[in-house]
Amino acid sequence: MEKSDSPTVLKKAIGVVQLWAIAVGLVISGEYFGWNYGWGVSGTVGFLIATVLVTIMYLTFVFSFTELTTAIPHAGGPFAYAEKAFGPLGGLIAGYATLVEFLFATPPIALALGSYIHFLNPAFPVLYVAIGCYLVFTGINLLGIQESAIFNLLITILAVAELLLYLGIVGPHFQLHHFLHNSMPFGWAGVFAALPFAIWFYLGIEGVAMVAEEVKNPHRVIPQGYILGILTLFVLALGVMITTGGITDWKNLSHIDYPLPESIGIVLGRNNRLTSLFTGIGLFGLMASFHGLLLSASRQVFALARSRFLPSALSLIHPRTQTPHVALLVVAGVGFIGIFSGATDKLIVFSVLGAVVLYIVSMVSLLQLRRTAPELNRPFSAPFFPYFPLIALILAVVCLIAIVCYNWQLSVLFFGVLALAILYAFSVGKIKK
Repeated sequence: MEKSDSPTVLKKAIGVVQLWAIAVGLVISGEYFGWNYGWGVSGTVGFLIATVLVTIMYLTFVFSFTELTTAIPHAGGPFAYAEKAFGPLGGLIAGYATLVEFLFATPPIALALGSYIHFLNPAFPVLYVAIGCYLVFTGINLLGIQESAIFNLLITILAVAELLLYLGIVGPHFQLHHFLHNSMPFGWAGVFAALPFAIWFYLGIEGVAMVAEEVKNPHRVIPQGYILGILTLFVLALGVMITTGGITDWKNLSHIDYPLPESIGIVLGRNNRLTSLFTGIGLFGLMASFHGLLLSASRQVFALARSRFLPSALSLIHPRTQTPHVALLVVAGVGFIGIFSGATDKLIVFSVLGAVVLYIVSMVSLLQLRRTAPELNRPFSAPFFPYFPLIALILAVVCLIAIVCYNWQLSVLFFGVLALAILYAFSVGKIKK
């Protein structure tokens, strides 16, 4: 057993409310932007159908995933579950997929933050603001998990309150004929193509697993935080998407990084004080997700390094703050590369690709561990087993097929790098033949 002052032991400081804030904060930027790209490939009703399917996947996934999170409260999350179920190769695949998800989810949010601020004041360039966000929030995460969680709680509450305010402002202007106009221009093929953007509504919720080692009483706190989080996001996602689709021609909002400020500008006027106020407050939702995803990405780098799948220097813990400071700096460095690409939609798809692969591996791991490790202490058991994990698994496979079919170049890159990682692990003896 490691001592509490070990350089690879994380500080326990997170309770139920803070965990709910991390769960919601990780994801809530998905309600602010990104999902609207789905309209461009499916229309409003087509995207609504895709969102319902993805919501079913996430509801069944979270209730199943919570069993793994409470049984194995490890900073590696899916990496730890897959390694226990299938050995080092399974752990490597899950760890790689998780790392891709969280590393490449942050640059689009940084670019969206830049776009929101540029919307408020065109004198601020999008790119420079995005870089500044990485510098500021990496610094906040370096302060320590308790300070980081308190900050996250505050901005998440503000972000949720703002979305409720948005629904109150825009809701009275909803017109059904706007929502139904040309609502499925690409038919069912569009629903299939829209699945990655519907996933963006919820992408990152599993990041709660990455802070499991830092949760007080994880067997009680994790299920409560997870379930409250997914229910909060479910209500907000459907409310924002349906309401926004009914105020104007959806094509006007389908290719921008700031659909909500633009929507308020449409109903109240761009120069209205409420429009500027909302855009300014709207930054909190993006900041909550950006902050939470940086936190989760650094913990995944830390866990993989601690298991020697990445250089061991990345698992170093700061002696005073007990945070993985080297991992945080590396995550920020990768983020800078993503920012300079400027391809928000492609970064989203690449991140979603990693997420879907880890969902598949996690559900297969759950089924495997039920068979091979019946003695494992499971404070929370997946309800309606095996149906919930099987539903989540099947829908995740459908989403993976959709992503590969419509984004084959990104898919080749994703699986090509994974193949190289596996070859490297074999070459250094981390995975035995």
